[in-house]
Amino acid sequence: MASSHELKVALAQIAPVWLDKSKTIEKIKQQILDASQQDCELIVFGEALLPGYPFWVANTNGAAFNSIIQKEIHRHYVQNSIQVEKGDLDEICDLAKQHNIAIYLGLMERAADRGGHSIYCSLAYINQEGSIESMHRKLMPTYEERLTWASGDGNGLKVHPLKDFTVGGLNCWENWMPLPRAALYGMGENVHIAVWPGSEVNTKDITRFIARESRSYVISVSSLMRKSDIPADIPNVAEILNNVPDELANGGSCIASPDGEWLIPPVLHTEGLIIATLDFNRILEERQNFDAVGHYSRPDVTQLLVNRERQSTIKIND
Repeated sequence: MASSHELKVALAQIAPVWLDKSKTIEKIKQQILDASQQDCELIVFGEALLPGYPFWVANTNGAAFNSIIQKEIHRHYVQNSIQVEKGDLDEICDLAKQHNIAIYLGLMERAADRGGHSIYCSLAYINQEGSIESMHRKLMPTYEERLTWASGDGNGLKVHPLKDFTVGGLNCWENWMPLPRAALYGMGENVHIAVWPGSEVNTKDITRFIARESRSYVISVSSLMRKSDIPADIPNVAEILNNVPDELANGGSCIASPDGEWLIPPVLHTEGLIIATLDFNRILEERQNFDAVGHYSRPDVTQLLVNRERQSTIKIND
């Protein structure tokens, strides 16, 4: 076990068993076991990995109104999304506790507190005791994602202690949003988790930028997705296969150090675990000349208001 100022992390760059909740959970569980066998204390999975990113929307005229094709695929997607209240994450939480490993997991959440029919691109943090400590719903789905995902809220803008470190995370293009980043910085974040559906295009610039801005470690984790990963038994699979490219997500998982330099540059086309050890001392060293929410801030001039209330269409008083 590493000392308190060191954190051994695993980036799980894998492809889902696309749009299949049960089989993708089994794949996730195996990655957790593999990481624990290498004494990792944190494992991170990409955006919407469970059960997969909606690649079909951009490739099958997803904006077509009242399209039976879109309705059938969407129905299948919802049916394979995660219902926390029904225990869909219980086995993953049990593994976290058994192996003393924290987990960031990108998933599609079928949210009971919003009626149970719409889905949210969520980032779950499960601590080393197996408890779900936050479920961050993506604040603003990006472009065509809005055709299948609902908009989230600020409830999951939280950070978590992990040894000497403080971890927090955002989904995909949320990482380009200055104010959510600033909210996490202000809560003491010094390891920033950025999850992506996949592609070096997303990770190669923003990862190092956030590290330099925050003087924190930044862990970007992407998935892989190839045309050959599309199962034959999903609705309208022929329509999807006729339109998607051979490679939909090429990975690009990476880690930037608090000085903005690469600890691990983007890894492409390779499936499996990417492992590194973070040193807390490097964070303190780089905060010496810049700390965006500490000695280099002016709260008397600018402040940020964060609403973390979980939003719902109803409030019930019994």
